Amino acid sequence: MQKIIAQAKDFVRDENGITALEYGLLAGLITVLLIASMKIIGTGLQTVFQDVASAV
Repeated sequence: MQKIIAQAKDFVRDENGITALEYGLLAGLITVLLIASMKIIGTGLQTVFQDVASAV
């Protein structure tokens, strides 16, 4: 029984899984920000090209 308790304590103290989770969340956040910025930039570029096409 003491071996199980010791293994459980070691599992709780282990931070490798937490670090991987943090990196995963960070990668997800960066992806969301990139998609949002590309959408905003794309909309702006579309407007610019439409204005140029209208002027021509």
